[in-house]
Amino acid sequence: MTEERVPAGQRIFAGIVFMCGAGILFPIMGGFAKILGEEGYDSLQVSWARAFGHLLFMMIAFFPRHGLGMLRTRRLGIQLFRSALLIASNLSYFFAIVFIPIAKAATISLTAPLVVALLAWPMLGERTTIGRSIALGVGFLGVVIVIRPGTELFQWASLFVVWSAVCYALYQILTRRIASIDTPETSAIYSSLIGGFGLILVLPFVWKTPHGLRDVALFCSLGVLGALGHYCVARAMNYAPANIVSPFQYMQLLGSVAVGYFFFDNFPDVYGWIGAAVIVAAGLYIGWSQRRR
Repeated sequence: MTEERVPAGQRIFAGIVFMCGAGILFPIMGGFAKILGEEGYDSLQVSWARAFGHLLFMMIAFFPRHGLGMLRTRRLGIQLFRSALLIASNLSYFFAIVFIPIAKAATISLTAPLVVALLAWPMLGERTTIGRSIALGVGFLGVVIVIRPGTELFQWASLFVVWSAVCYALYQILTRRIASIDTPETSAIYSSLIGGFGLILVLPFVWKTPHGLRDVALFCSLGVLGALGHYCVARAMNYAPANIVSPFQYMQLLGSVAVGYFFFDNFPDVYGWIGAAVIVAAGLYIGWSQRRR
């Protein structure tokens, strides 16, 4: 595509690259969180470490260049709501992956782009079509295939991943809304503000001292990986419309399968792959149709 056809400020290819980068970082973070959860650390403590580490890493990385100016925002209410949505998404996801395979959780979380596409019209003015509406229905059918409600294979923890995906989709929508107002650095800092400081209030009730240096390293890595991942998301939303770049977070599925296999010796069953294929196909159609338009 020639540069002239790309609207000003929407460098779509760069947005796709950044979203794919986030799709690689997040599964590794999820794998580390699952390890900590299976070793008895409360999901509140894990979520706090991820949020507070995120804040520290962002301050160290951006403060020398941007100073306190990166805390300046013209949409404080939206930024704080984004932060609340992100910590709600993380809490639900980290709690769920203690009970279900990480690849299954990642597959269910792929509904986030579908929710983005569903809400992009009323919240962002990015109009949809009948074809994309049908694709949304097909995508959610894929979720039913993965979860399989009513069967003995159904796991109640899967519902927490669905809620996590909804919160994350709303987080992406709001990230897109303020992309032209606040800088990606500002959005990256605010995204973990409530989680980093709000969870301190409950931390004394769930705190468990890390067993050793390995666990300390895992806790610290959550913040770094999360910060880099959400900075990539902020950059992606800054470069291109949400319903174009969001489907490329499907990179998370491949990363989560690899993490699940090498870390936990888990591999999706045939229904998991079928459901994932249905979800991905629906999401890619939505992204392709919007880009074609």
